[in-house]
Amino acid sequence: METIIPEKAYFRIGEVSKILNVEPYVIRYWETEFKTVNPVRTKTAQRLYRKKDVQELLTIKNLLYAQRFTIDGAKKQLHKIRGNDEPEDKDKQRLFLMRIKQELQQIRQIVS
Repeated sequence: METIIPEKAYFRIGEVSKILNVEPYVIRYWETEFKTVNPVRTKTAQRLYRKKDVQELLTIKNLLYAQRFTIDGAKKQLHKIRGNDEPEDKDKQRLFLMRIKQELQQIRQIVS
């Protein structure tokens, strides 16, 4: 069943809750786990979700509820869907760059 998102610029958490058919605390939890969901905050700290946030939340709900992924599995699947590097790949790249930096510093000391 296709979920219809109304044509609006911003949605409050109650509206998003009804669209997704989940409780607001679930949305707040997903927001902490999935950094791709980043609502705008008003002066009174209320969350305002953009349409892209709601679409991302629908994708997350589908991964968790329909496809039965764990939170970590859903994160990896989102990375794969988006074409981003896996988190492990980023860690390997970071370690590689740190090693290069150390070697360059050693060369610098030798030359100085």
